[in-house]
Amino acid sequence: MPNGTESESRKLLGRLRDTLAEEGAGQERLDRITTIIAESMATDVCSIYLFRDAETLELCATEGLNKEAVHQTRMRIGEGLVGRVARTSTPVNTPDAPSARGFRFMPETGEEIFSSFLGLPIQRLGDTLGVLVVQSKNARSYTEDEVYALEVVAMVLAEMTELGAFQGEGAAMSARHVQQALFRGGTAQEGAAEGHVYLHEPRVVITNPIADDPHVELRRLEDAMATLRGSVDEMLGAMGKNTDKEQVKVIEAYRMFANSRSWVKRMQENVGLGLSAEAAVEKEQSATRARMESVPDAYLRDRLHDLDDLSNRLLRLLTGQGRDTGAEMPDNPILVAKNIGPGELLDYGKKLKGIVLEEGSVGSHAAIVARAWAIPLVINAKRILTEALNGDHILVDGDQGIVHLRPEDAVAAAFRDKIAMQTQAQQRYTSIREKPATTLDGETIALHMNAGLMADLPSLVSSGAEGVGLFRTELQFLTRARVPRRSELASIYGSVMDAAKGKQVVFRTLDIGSDKVLPYMKATEEPNPAMGWRAIRVGLDKKGVMRMQLQALIRAANGRPLSVMFPFVAQFDEFRDARQHLLDELERERKLGHTLPVDVKIGAMLETPSLAFAPKQFFELADFISIGGNDLKQFFFAADRENERVRKRYDTLNVSFLTFLEQIIARCTETNTPVSFCGEDAGRPVEALCFAAIGLRTLSMRPASIGPVKSLLRRTDLAEAKQVIDAARLTGAQSVRADVMDWLTGRAETS
Repeated sequence: MPNGTESESRKLLGRLRDTLAEEGAGQERLDRITTIIAESMATDVCSIYLFRDAETLELCATEGLNKEAVHQTRMRIGEGLVGRVARTSTPVNTPDAPSARGFRFMPETGEEIFSSFLGLPIQRLGDTLGVLVVQSKNARSYTEDEVYALEVVAMVLAEMTELGAFQGEGAAMSARHVQQALFRGGTAQEGAAEGHVYLHEPRVVITNPIADDPHVELRRLEDAMATLRGSVDEMLGAMGKNTDKEQVKVIEAYRMFANSRSWVKRMQENVGLGLSAEAAVEKEQSATRARMESVPDAYLRDRLHDLDDLSNRLLRLLTGQGRDTGAEMPDNPILVAKNIGPGELLDYGKKLKGIVLEEGSVGSHAAIVARAWAIPLVINAKRILTEALNGDHILVDGDQGIVHLRPEDAVAAAFRDKIAMQTQAQQRYTSIREKPATTLDGETIALHMNAGLMADLPSLVSSGAEGVGLFRTELQFLTRARVPRRSELASIYGSVMDAAKGKQVVFRTLDIGSDKVLPYMKATEEPNPAMGWRAIRVGLDKKGVMRMQLQALIRAANGRPLSVMFPFVAQFDEFRDARQHLLDELERERKLGHTLPVDVKIGAMLETPSLAFAPKQFFELADFISIGGNDLKQFFFAADRENERVRKRYDTLNVSFLTFLEQIIARCTETNTPVSFCGEDAGRPVEALCFAAIGLRTLSMRPASIGPVKSLLRRTDLAEAKQVIDAARLTGAQSVRADVMDWLTGRAETS
């Protein structure tokens, strides 16, 4: 950057700083700023457009266009050159605006007399707040130096907009972080909760974007960089010989970036143009995030993510704003984060009332923990981190996948009514907690609960569950930085059995792979992880891990009954081999003189359609079979349950799927093999009723679902339900849901 340009940029930022320090309303400040920029850049026009809502830009100040157009001229995102800048978050620089792609003529502004156009996004860390525009009568392209200088100015405008320096009348100039906001995401765990935002990673607030003394700022930047390099070196030095190679590679990438001369040089140039050290870092970070959005290569995206993470560390060093900000956790905390690992989430404990993530998936670790805690989880709530502040009032509707931030009183009142109704329903279910799920025609359905944490086990009593139909053992591996010891696992599994007080607990062996990658296990790039190297496939290949887990389970039983289930079995040989591993470990334990389980049941999860067509010997050999509905449904319909565009197209009560389940039930009946259904659908009352009607007598679900399912079953005649299902089939209906719902509604009206 030429010294002359740096000097002019510093002068411009100095004038902007003085203007921002002066008293006056937000509109006056914005008007003065457009005048200063036009004069400094020697352009005929400077205009500032800000978003009035997520889709609409509004002209908020101008020097050179008709003043009457201010707050009157609006355009949708993507409309005109200004809307194009807002949509793409990239500059538009053209000497002949009227002939440029997307140009929109706005006669009320008088802009037809201006040829050249330069528009830049006013953005902060990927969040576009508006557009800065300069125009001139003469046709010319603005130089790289001019574009760079205006990018610096736009960045300062974004910071000051974030801090509320331009508050005024109208939606576009209203104070940020005070208006109500609605976010639509996806449901990962049902339920409703009202509370206050607690940010997992509080945003860094930059209050001094413009430097008083560039030399001081350069020294601050250099000192922070030295501290950052030192901390990275310490992390690398602390890694032992047994540290996973992938972890070492990540830290080595950190060190490479921390010592990158080009990265530091770009931040130094930003300081040279008049920015403070932290503003210089954030400007470069914004550029990194913009590059991340456009890079298709996964490896390069990961490396850019490393650089983004390093920038965050550097910003926290410069501002002193770490994760531990001293902010107390508010009453009824709702955790808001981009994403979160199981270990970090478990650190918060069960005091959380709900979770909202910008990313995430229905099968993620966070979803597993949220189900265990029976708290609502909304995923893919895009841009919520941009809006939410610690302590904000928030409503989480996990049933609809909707989040209300800073809601109006009427919205909050309606939401509280919904929570009250759910609470009343749960109280009704308490009265039947000790009663069996026996239908009107005398059929009794065993209702079990799913678990994965010690914290789940109190629900075994409070929910009325008859046992644990699925205990996920992978969480004990996912929440540790190293492989847990056999003694640790034996202690955990033993405590689970103790807490069950004699009720059956079915332990599912490690289901890792797919979206459950151990932090100390080398990640493998797979085009379709859900159908890749996971679960039993990993166990049979990594025999040492399987052997250690099986030994821990045997020792945890310590003379009590033991039920073990192998996940994701696709063919008979896989089950036979896994079963033999368990029998071999039992024999070794016997030879060592250890106490053996009084009884051992070995089963399999039927999650792949192929296993339903296994030889009869498989059904004869298995002590029990659990239909894993979540995976089985996605493979049956070839519809990824993480993909919102396809997963909701296929109904669990589809005639084809119910017929397939009946075939599995028939094969199990033929060999007298106990069969159950385990998964989210088992906890939905109407689905549970239909499963029972077609012959399933054991269902396993999250604890909170047992009451609603039991309540409906106790009020229903299964024989009648089966008649309704069969009649719906004869009509050629794709799903029996509508007929079953009509029947249930009719019964409710006549009762």
